[in-house]
Amino acid sequence: MTENLTKRVENAANDITPQTRPDERRSFLGSLRERVFVRMTIKDCEDAKLTKLFMDHFADYKGYTILINANTPNPTFVGQIESRASKEQVPFCMVNDESARKGDDDSAILVVSKEAINRMRIELTQVYAPPLPAEKLPAPKKKGFLARFFGGNK
Repeated sequence: MTENLTKRVENAANDITPQTRPDERRSFLGSLRERVFVRMTIKDCEDAKLTKLFMDHFADYKGYTILINANTPNPTFVGQIESRASKEQVPFCMVNDESARKGDDDSAILVVSKEAINRMRIELTQVYAPPLPAEKLPAPKKKGFLARFFGGNK
């Protein structure tokens, strides 16, 4: 009890605010997973189809903030996001701290809310999954009146 109190007094004196869920914040560019609407990894940013998919759904990001990892390897894509966000008045922020990691599976682009939205699927390919191809079934063959009684299963 006294250790906890002394630690809080020391933190207050040194202007240190304890952070909630620091590991999760490092994974999501300083935000929390419960606030993420869409996530792209570093590897996703190198795929032209996925970058186009992200840009095609830009209208969905109104009311959210876009967090951009400063270590994203595709500067052209980052420039497109910045110019489109400015044009459509979607706030964005470049993140260049210890949470901006360079691994293939680390977060590169996040669309986040100010409040918790708790989406089950946040990966770009899950949120905007391509439609399944329509499968055409063959039309059933019509049988004559007598074939119903004498035709069997043919």
